[in-house]
Amino acid sequence: MSNSNESRDMNRDPITGEAGSHPVGTGVGALGGAAAGAVVGSIFGPIGTLIGGAIGAAGGGAAGHNVAESIDPTGEAEYWKSEYQSRPYFNKQYDYESDYSPAYAYGNQVRSEYANRKWDSSLESDIKQGWEKAKAKSRLTWEEAKDAVRDAFDRSDRTYRTYEATDRYYKNEYANSDYAKGDYSYENDYRPAYRYGTQARSMNTDAKWDDKLEANLEQGWNRTKGASRLAWQDAKGAVKDAWHGVERALPGDADNDGR
Repeated sequence: MSNSNESRDMNRDPITGEAGSHPVGTGVGALGGAAAGAVVGSIFGPIGTLIGGAIGAAGGGAAGHNVAESIDPTGEAEYWKSEYQSRPYFNKQYDYESDYSPAYAYGNQVRSEYANRKWDSSLESDIKQGWEKAKAKSRLTWEEAKDAVRDAFDRSDRTYRTYEATDRYYKNEYANSDYAKGDYSYENDYRPAYRYGTQARSMNTDAKWDDKLEANLEQGWNRTKGASRLAWQDAKGAVKDAWHGVERALPGDADNDGR
């Protein structure tokens, strides 16, 4: 199995710019918020970060048409390094760098290469032998490693499915918004903005959309827009629509008002 992931730290908080973050009104309007919230809510979980091809950006911002996407390995490694000791399979005789890190990396790799498969006994049988090549210096046997591999597989799967669901929704709806401009395309220009809003809101569950947040998001957009040609004023409506779409899916929004 070849590893198509890129080894760069692109998993940054879109608001603060800090590394290792993990997250998933105007324009399209009420339907946009409710429907987008529904698709995110149905699969909502700890979403990671997608990177696209040779460019890469937070939330997959640079992922354009026909560019292969994968989970950012460096950002995911940082996440699991902070979490692995809390997992039920953790054994203190093993460490993160040498033993568990290869298992998490292998889980991300498996999800990328078996995109249409679900984790079951058949998949496990297919990938078991691959662990011997992927484990590097890890001391974990397959039986000791497989739960960590599946943890990473499942987390990556949530990331892919979250963005796939929101991508499909906004691709059909963005043209009805009051900010859509014919000079720009969905795939290259607007999709990064929707993903940016999705990621930003899912990672900042206590934040509210206000002038200060908007100013910070503007700075983040310039860092993470990737190949999108949209200036912030053109991207803002799409980012805000996606932000409120996720907001409606978050626990605590009992009145479904996006606040």
